[in-house]
Amino acid sequence: MDLTAIVLTKNEESNIIDCLETILFCSEIIIIDDNSTDRTTDLIKEFAKTHKKVKIFTRELGIDFSAQRNFGIEKASNDWIFFVDADERILRDLATEIKENVTQNTSYSGFLIPRRDYMWGKELMHGETGNIKLLRLFNKKSGELIGKVHERWESKGQVGRLVNPILHYPHPTISEFLREINFYSDLRAQELYKNGVKASYFTIVAYPKGKFIVNYFLKLGFLDGVAGLVHAILMSFHSFLVRGKLWLLWQKK
Repeated sequence: MDLTAIVLTKNEESNIIDCLETILFCSEIIIIDDNSTDRTTDLIKEFAKTHKKVKIFTRELGIDFSAQRNFGIEKASNDWIFFVDADERILRDLATEIKENVTQNTSYSGFLIPRRDYMWGKELMHGETGNIKLLRLFNKKSGELIGKVHERWESKGQVGRLVNPILHYPHPTISEFLREINFYSDLRAQELYKNGVKASYFTIVAYPKGKFIVNYFLKLGFLDGVAGLVHAILMSFHSFLVRGKLWLLWQKK
């Protein structure tokens, strides 16, 4: 099976080896590291001594995740690409399903894969992360990446659906979640600014409030208990930061 897994890393020493061990079924693993300052690259290089299919490249992210992933695609030896994050795990059933579809389902140019999010010891089955499906497995000749921050693969061919999920274990602590929200809101605000989008008093207030209502009530986040409440509040805070930072960018102009 000719399949390249691509993993982006930045200070992922607590995650990277567990992640790599679950994607060894791929014929090639390419890691693009954004100048990690912890032991991430040392761990990867040690792992690669045993597993020659693992290759690591260092490249500064900037504010463009699509450019980072496209760099990985350019380095890939295979047409079929599988995007995996360092805090995700691929169980045996999904690995088997991927191998079968890549080798047998030639009518599809990509596959949507469900993902299950686990936060603070609980699976979030509702809200923003409930019932999520991501186009992470695709033929690189079939489309292109869209967006710089919340980038997605846009396929020009027929897309299939896999059954078995990716397991996602993000934000083990609230502090880490807040650091990531601060980072991603910076990138999103800059992207919106470059696209000419402006923020106002109304959008700064309305977007976070609307996001909380959608995630917690309309998407039934309240059914996930306290974890669902905390997640809905933090994602609304992310929306507030994006609009607030966007407003500040226009004030500096």
